[in-house]
Amino acid sequence: MDTHPADPVRRTVEAVWRMEAPRIVATLARMLRDVGLAEELAQDALVAALERWPRDGVPDNPGAWLTTTARNRAIDRLRHLRLQQDKHVDIAYELEGTDMPGPDDSERLQDDIGDDLLRLVFTACHPVLSREARVALTLRLLGGLTTEEIARAFLVPEPTVAQRIVRAKRTLAERQVPFEVPRRADLPERLSSVLEVVYLVFNEGYAATAGDDWMRPALCEEALRLGRVLVGLAPAEPEAHGLLALMELQASRMRARTRADGTPVLLLEQDRARWDRWLIQRGLRALARAEGLGGGDGPYALQAAIAACHARALHADATDWPRIAGLYARLLVVMPSPVVALNQAVAVGMAAGPAAGLALADALRDEPVLAQYAALPAVRGDLLSKLGRLDEARAQFERAAALTRNDRERDIMRARAADCAAPSH
Repeated sequence: MDTHPADPVRRTVEAVWRMEAPRIVATLARMLRDVGLAEELAQDALVAALERWPRDGVPDNPGAWLTTTARNRAIDRLRHLRLQQDKHVDIAYELEGTDMPGPDDSERLQDDIGDDLLRLVFTACHPVLSREARVALTLRLLGGLTTEEIARAFLVPEPTVAQRIVRAKRTLAERQVPFEVPRRADLPERLSSVLEVVYLVFNEGYAATAGDDWMRPALCEEALRLGRVLVGLAPAEPEAHGLLALMELQASRMRARTRADGTPVLLLEQDRARWDRWLIQRGLRALARAEGLGGGDGPYALQAAIAACHARALHADATDWPRIAGLYARLLVVMPSPVVALNQAVAVGMAAGPAAGLALADALRDEPVLAQYAALPAVRGDLLSKLGRLDEARAQFERAAALTRNDRERDIMRARAADCAAPSH
């Protein structure tokens, strides 16, 4: 009888793969200078594990087994390519030793692993790719998510995601994007692209754009993992710490953001005793690190500072709204955006009264970017209702309900519209 049942072993393979895949792909990409081929050969190692481990048992060091198997396949491919090119070199001598690890070489396999991962991050998030392609490729290569999982998370057809990934790999190959960390002069622009991708992944998990769910926690967890890896790989970059601080602080509220039935609970109504104090402490430490590195006015650090104001308030009435409004004013300077201006209007409405907030929100009504943005009528509806202008508020909440693609948010907006029409007012 087989002492290694297939299902438990398969779960082990999948768990190890999820943890090790980024490192394996990064190692092979350095050897092959081709991200697409690197992932293909890494997948071959995964298939080999699924075939052999149920029969032979799980190795003592499964991560090293996968890495060694994948590297050996890469070496075989390099041999084949060199023979095809008819290069008369002593391939065996060239590859022996440094490129042919044995089964017990797990320590040596870790050499330069951090540099390889950093190269993979910058390659997957290269500016030659579209934003959507960067997100999909990052989740595939660095998150180890399947095409199906990425498609489900973003409510996009699976073939669409598959095409994005294939095209992204083709583009990287055709444009001959080097597998390297950018030069110092190019680092700020390229790091910005990397951080943006992680930020987009987290935001989609924290407040789903569309569908039945208010949140997708798995995406938040993946973004947090990537953020923590990035901070470890780029410890002197303040905005990496700023983004991690923002995500840790936002994630601390997740348990309080929904009721047992999935119904959303808005920020000011949340039970703050359910906020994760450990994540808050991690976020505050990361924010302090960003500020200590001179990055206190970076876009992510400023957003983290706003989140920290909420985190430090043990109840909603204790929130320092004047400080939050001031932080949004600073954020508008470094990241001018109608969305940031709308958030500032909310903060000013809390700090100086709904009339002041409404004046700022009204000034944004002609912004093309916000024309189909559900948050604008939602904010205006809230401020109008506080001013007692209930008919106008109801119309705004109904418009917000019509614009949102998230079912949970739509229910909230409809409920608020109904409250405005209730005779008890």
